[in-house]
Amino acid sequence: MSYIFEDDNDNEIELTPRERKIFKLIIQGWENHEIAEELHISTHTVKFYASSIIKKLNAKNRTHAAYIAMQMNLFK
Repeated sequence: MSYIFEDDNDNEIELTPRERKIFKLIIQGWENHEIAEELHISTHTVKFYASSIIKKLNAKNRTHAAYIAMQMNLFK
């Protein structure tokens, strides 16, 4: 099941359950290696998901993606 949100321009943004979980941890300030250990995946995989999230949100970096998420109330 994917999570679909709309940005300020009514564009749909779809995050997979795994992307959503990783993004929540990123927003909480977790580092890649901590996320990898918690989810039993490689740091490369975490970086892949982070990059995918950043692209989907049209963000410049992780911090900007977190800012966008807060503005959109993605994680109420």
